[in-house]
Amino acid sequence: MCVTAVESRPGGTSQALRALGEGALGASQSPVHRPFGARVKAFVALTKPRIIELLLITTVPVMFLAQQGVPDLTLVLLTCVGGYLSAGGANALNMYIDRDIDALMDRTSQRPLVTGMVSPRECLAFGITLAVVSTLLFGLTVNWLSAWLSLGALLFYVVVYTMILKRRTAQNIVWGGIAGCMPVLIGWSAVTNSLSWAPVVLFLVIFFWTPPHYWPLSMKVKDDYARVGVPMLPVVASNKVVARQIVIYSWVMVAVSLLLTPLGYTGWFYTAVALAAGGWWLWEAHALQNRARAEVTGGKLKEMRLFHWSITYVSLLFVAIAVDPFLR
Repeated sequence: MCVTAVESRPGGTSQALRALGEGALGASQSPVHRPFGARVKAFVALTKPRIIELLLITTVPVMFLAQQGVPDLTLVLLTCVGGYLSAGGANALNMYIDRDIDALMDRTSQRPLVTGMVSPRECLAFGITLAVVSTLLFGLTVNWLSAWLSLGALLFYVVVYTMILKRRTAQNIVWGGIAGCMPVLIGWSAVTNSLSWAPVVLFLVIFFWTPPHYWPLSMKVKDDYARVGVPMLPVVASNKVVARQIVIYSWVMVAVSLLLTPLGYTGWFYTAVALAAGGWWLWEAHALQNRARAEVTGGKLKEMRLFHWSITYVSLLFVAIAVDPFLR
């Protein structure tokens, strides 16, 4: 695995970037009118709902696997609400910390803190409130193991990934992605109030899925990251190197996904889906590598094909996890 590390930005560069970002924010934080409906949408946007959809896709099916059938639906609802609030709080705090660079990146230029629809103080209070409420909700209505796992994921994402890794190392997504692996542990613990090898295997699947899921998107927007000094792997390495890393992680991910059946947790249906979906993933990963080796650039690199397929892959895999108990 590539373990490239880069130096954090020099103090002068960091200060200049922060000043520029705060200048942009200051110019947009005094809107003449902030309609109530738009404000509500802005606070919802702080939670990054589309990302949370993926987290819930990996949470609920694991609850079916843990129950080996249909879990208590009230428990499922409480786990989803708690998970949404926890992840939403983490995402809001991420936006608070990254507001300086968000103002300078094209893909984040319309986030609520940048447009001034939400102030930094409001965002900070909102994120902390969601963190506290989600932890108490999990602890009082689900169980405290799930509560601590949820709080741990939030703190890891905010502190370890956003504050420490993101701006310092090209391996930020690799290790920062651990936070996104936690929902499978939470889903299992919500049902069993314990942990087992099954959620550990699925934790590893998501761990190895995250880099080849995110690196293609980073390849697409690497100029944005380069502009603000965030050393995503595509910023500090060639497309050939990135594509090779994607292929390596992809093979490990598919191999790990097949461990559930020999361990006795899944049957033929999950295995068939994992093989078919994993095979298609590897086809796309190697196709991207071939294009990178041929030094194809621009739209012809088609890096977003793998990004979009990665979302479909994880959805199919976890739907199979939920369905498999009914076919054994």
